[in-house]
Amino acid sequence: MSINWFPGHMHKARKEIAEVMPQVDIIIEMLDARIPYSSENPLVAQLRKQTPCIKVLNKADLADPALTQQWVSHLEQERGIRALPTSQHEPEPIKRLLALCEQLLPERNLSLKGARAMIMGIPNVGKSTFINILAGRTIAKTGNEAGVTKTQQRIKLDKNIVLTDTPGFLWPKLNPPSCGYRLAITGAIKDTAFDYADIALFAADYLLQAYPEALKQRFQIDELPEQGIELMDIIGAKRGCMRKGGVVDLQKTGSLLISEIRTNQLGPVTLETPAMIVQECAEAEAENAHKAAEKAEREKLRQQRAKKKYR
Repeated sequence: MSINWFPGHMHKARKEIAEVMPQVDIIIEMLDARIPYSSENPLVAQLRKQTPCIKVLNKADLADPALTQQWVSHLEQERGIRALPTSQHEPEPIKRLLALCEQLLPERNLSLKGARAMIMGIPNVGKSTFINILAGRTIAKTGNEAGVTKTQQRIKLDKNIVLTDTPGFLWPKLNPPSCGYRLAITGAIKDTAFDYADIALFAADYLLQAYPEALKQRFQIDELPEQGIELMDIIGAKRGCMRKGGVVDLQKTGSLLISEIRTNQLGPVTLETPAMIVQECAEAEAENAHKAAEKAEREKLRQQRAKKKYR
């Protein structure tokens, strides 16, 4: 199953961001620390070009700390990029962001000439809460669902920085497809756009490999199965997610498992690693090349048949 969610207001947000980008001195991109790659919008890279960028790994308290450090090192390999893990429960790292802005603009004396920053990110990544902490007052509307912010607004910050807030937006085609699953698991995609059993099965397969002990402890399982579907059956039976005839209700079980992940009931969990993403991207590139070759071959055959028909 392919998961995509790109409503009309996201297309509008992208166009508005492109219009003001030439006036921006520094970009702040909000990522979800549990899925740093999947929450990294490729359209942002296209729009920002050489503009300095701070990638904020928000919700770091929900992520595996060791993997968060791996992601910080990985992201900062790119020139002009700094990475900053943050959590709304620990405001001090958030307040360090303004100092990072100064470091990335060494030629600018902010006391004499201010800077314009723009903050961007996927839906439900915690951008509004982050802005409120950064500004020291409630400015941005918050909500535990995707797509709360609908329009741009400008906010005056300390150090003579003006911040432009933008609506969260995804991109038209999520690739590799696994990115869509991870975005759905963490709540960046509206629940109506996916099937809970489907994404929970994806999560179960990953958790069995990456966090077996967390599963054992949370669901009181002595011996874990090998397959995600078997894990779903065990969890459903233990939590009473049953249908008539003693069959596990996979929708209810899936909803329960996703809720457990989102609320950190399994402990800090990161759903992707840099090495995993390198492999997935290589596989996706190979598959796309294969599909392109097949399409070219079909077009070649079509043209040959057309020539024979009209001879």
